[in-house]
Amino acid sequence: MTLTQLAVLIAIALAGGWLLPPNRRAWALALLSLLAIFWLQPAIAVRGLDFWLPTAALGLALLTWAVSRPSPQTLTRSDGIALSVVLLLVLLVALNRYLPALCCLTPGRPPQATAVITGLALISALALVGWRLRARPLTPLLAILLLVSAFLVLKSEPLARLASAALRSASGQDASLASALDLRWLGYSYLAFRLLHVLRDAQEKKHYPASLPEFLAYALFFPAYTSGPIDRLPRFLTDLRQEQRDRRQDVRAGGLRLLQGALKKYVLADTLAIFSLDPANALQVNSPMWMWLLLYAYALRLYLDFSGYTDIAIGLGRLLGIRLPENFNAPYLKTNLTGFWNAWHITLAQWFRAYFFNPLTRWLRTHPAKPPIWAIILVGQTGVMLLIGLWHGLTWNFALWGLWHAAGLFVHNRWSEWQRARGWTAPARPWQQRVLAAGGWLLTFNFVSLGWVWFALPDLQSSLHVLQALLGMKP
Repeated sequence: MTLTQLAVLIAIALAGGWLLPPNRRAWALALLSLLAIFWLQPAIAVRGLDFWLPTAALGLALLTWAVSRPSPQTLTRSDGIALSVVLLLVLLVALNRYLPALCCLTPGRPPQATAVITGLALISALALVGWRLRARPLTPLLAILLLVSAFLVLKSEPLARLASAALRSASGQDASLASALDLRWLGYSYLAFRLLHVLRDAQEKKHYPASLPEFLAYALFFPAYTSGPIDRLPRFLTDLRQEQRDRRQDVRAGGLRLLQGALKKYVLADTLAIFSLDPANALQVNSPMWMWLLLYAYALRLYLDFSGYTDIAIGLGRLLGIRLPENFNAPYLKTNLTGFWNAWHITLAQWFRAYFFNPLTRWLRTHPAKPPIWAIILVGQTGVMLLIGLWHGLTWNFALWGLWHAAGLFVHNRWSEWQRARGWTAPARPWQQRVLAAGGWLLTFNFVSLGWVWFALPDLQSSLHVLQALLGMKP
């Protein structure tokens, strides 16, 4: 997100927060968010794809809404009107093709109107089929598999390149120029987590009474669309439906959060990017001191960049009367790895805890084989951290980063259990507590920083070079 885009979104959020009546907020946020995802989507070399990807995001949101409705519920007249308005808005965006003065609505020229009409008809038909078959247990599962399959294609470089080649061929372009970068689907990861949350809850017979505008406002909410945090539908609906709120307080709190986020992202993080660890300088440095400096700069840059974007999202949301959940809580000040993961990307960790770790460990505890507790914890933590690593990309480096943290979490868990079983208590004297906390902080921060080596670099060879340099093993 550029500073110009941020300024425009702040102006929209300020106007919307002050002018929108409560009974029109869902409609306005749904339509504004839909326009925003077209506008924010970066340009793509494949012809028309930067239009089709936001349209596909809308289609997935419509399908999820249809599949997750309670079975006896019928389509209402207001649902039909909302669907018609949304599809008409997409068609109007597509007409940008014929209106050069409105070129800024999409990064590239939209497809032909006939192709767009055909695509919208297919999206509507798919949502209608999902609605009619939603009572069948297989329907939510198929929707989940569709979301996960798209994720696998986007995060796997070979699959993304094959998909790009197919799309280039279909659009009459040179397939030999296909690249994984051609499939830069803005915000898909966070959209998928929001939709998977609703579908998994629907499988458990937890249905949320959201109208179509309300659901689209949640799924496509533009402040959180690109970088999170990952909100839950019932919490979002509580804020969206709130009739009384202190708008001046929202503006003050949102403005301060936006200022804080902009300072983190555009001043501190972008400055640290000049000399932090990256693929370009990783192989050029052999000195342990300079390599540690690059690594620490990267660790701080990553936190400031990500938490800065989160602050911006929370600030924009607050201007609109939506209090998005916190995503960071001073993670680099924690004195153990468990504390770090309770404070870093909080909404992602909570999502995996609710939808993977807890169900998996419950199943293992009730399994006839009755594995020991330590094995259950090891399997659960390894599975969670491996998935979080692969969520960033299907590469060996991200897998190793996840396993690195899984090993650290398991060791900390076993150490804590060992202390508890022996009745260990913290030292009574304040200076001893401070020394213990300082040692825990130093160990945790350096463990996390070393893990970023796998995260920052694209391959094993460069990562091993950096680790050897950090340990003084390079000539």
